[in-house]
Amino acid sequence: MSIYLDNSATTKPLPEVARLVYESLSGEESFGNPGSLHRLGVLAEKDLNDSLDKISKLLSCKKDELFFTSCGSESVNTSILGYMHSNPRAGKKVISTKTEHKASLESLSKLEKEGYEVCYIPVLSDGKPDLAALSDAIDENTALLTFTHVNNETGSILPLKEIIEIRNKKNRNTKIHLDCVQSLGKLPISLSRMGIDMASFSGHKIHALKGFGLLYIKTGVRVSPLILGGGQQKGMRSGTQSAYLASAFALALEKATENIEENLSKMTALRDRFAAALQELGAQILSPSDALPYVLNVSFPSFQSETMLHCLEEKEIYVSTVSACSSKSKKISYVLSEMGIRREIAANAVRFSFSRFTTKEELDETICAIKEIYEKYKV
Repeated sequence: MSIYLDNSATTKPLPEVARLVYESLSGEESFGNPGSLHRLGVLAEKDLNDSLDKISKLLSCKKDELFFTSCGSESVNTSILGYMHSNPRAGKKVISTKTEHKASLESLSKLEKEGYEVCYIPVLSDGKPDLAALSDAIDENTALLTFTHVNNETGSILPLKEIIEIRNKKNRNTKIHLDCVQSLGKLPISLSRMGIDMASFSGHKIHALKGFGLLYIKTGVRVSPLILGGGQQKGMRSGTQSAYLASAFALALEKATENIEENLSKMTALRDRFAAALQELGAQILSPSDALPYVLNVSFPSFQSETMLHCLEEKEIYVSTVSACSSKSKKISYVLSEMGIRREIAANAVRFSFSRFTTKEELDETICAIKEIYEKYKV
C-alpha cells in the first residue's frame, strides 16, 4: 500500500464524491445545461442552487456572495485584478508578501506592469508578515491587502485578527482578500464574521474534484469579471456551470467541516509525534511551532530534497519539495528564502502534508523508511 503525504498539492476524492459524480454523469437527467429552459436545464439549475445553499450555510455567508470558478487560481486572479480594476478611486496601492502562492504573485506582477504600486512587506522567521511593516505601509492610497490564510509550504497561519486591527486603525476603506485554499476544511471559516472582503477556495484540496473553485465577494464590494460571455452568475463569471462539480464540492465541504476541531486536535498530536521522530534522526523542522498541523516542512542534513523525495517514492511514499506549482523549476523554495532560511538548509527541504485520513501507522512507516534511506546511503 502506498502512503500519500502530498495533500497540499492535491487530495484524493472521497468515495462519496466519486459515487455522486458517477451517478450524476451516468444518469439520464443530470447532464443538462443549467441555463436551458427545458426540464433537464431546470433540474441542473436546481442542483446548482441546492449546492449553493449548502455551501453558503457551511461558510456562513449569503448565497449571492459566492461564485463558482474553475480553480483557486482563477478565484485569486479575479479577486486581486478584478477589485483593483473596478475601483480606481480606492487607491493604486496593494500590500502583500513575497511568500504568497504564485496565483497571487503573478496577479500582483501584472498590476505592477499596469502602473499600480505593489508593496511587499517582509515576513518574519515564522513566515508571518511583519506587522510593524504593515502598519507603516498602509496609507490613504492603499486599496487592497492580499494574504494567504495558511502557507502551502510551511503551514504558517496568518495573524488575521491583528491585520484587521491594523487595517481598521490606518485605513478602514482598504479591502482584504484572503487565499483560503489551504485553510478550507482544516480551520473553522465563518466568512460573515472574519472581517474580510474577498476569499478564494479550491475543490481539489478538500477531497472534491479538480476543475472547481469558489470565490467569495462580500456584498457591496465591486469586482470586475475576468471571464466574459453569457453572463452567468450575475455576469461575475460567465461560462456554463457544472452542477456535478458544485455538488461534489458541497459534499466534500460538508464532510470536511463536520468534525473539524476533532480532526485538528488529532493532526496536531500526529504532527508533533512525527516531528519529534524526525528530529531524533537529525532533521531540522522548518515549519513554525504554531503552524497548521497538516503541513510540516523538514530539512534533512546532507541530503538534497529531490533525492529524498525519489528515495521515498521508491518505497511508495509520496511527498513534495517546494510547492507543486513550482516544483518543475528545481529552484530553492522562495518561501523558505523569504523566511531567512539559509540556502543550504532550504536545498534539503521536504514538505510532508497530511489529510484528516493520515494515520499513525503511515507516519511510523515513513520514519522507518527514512531510517533505511539514511542507513543505505550512510549519510
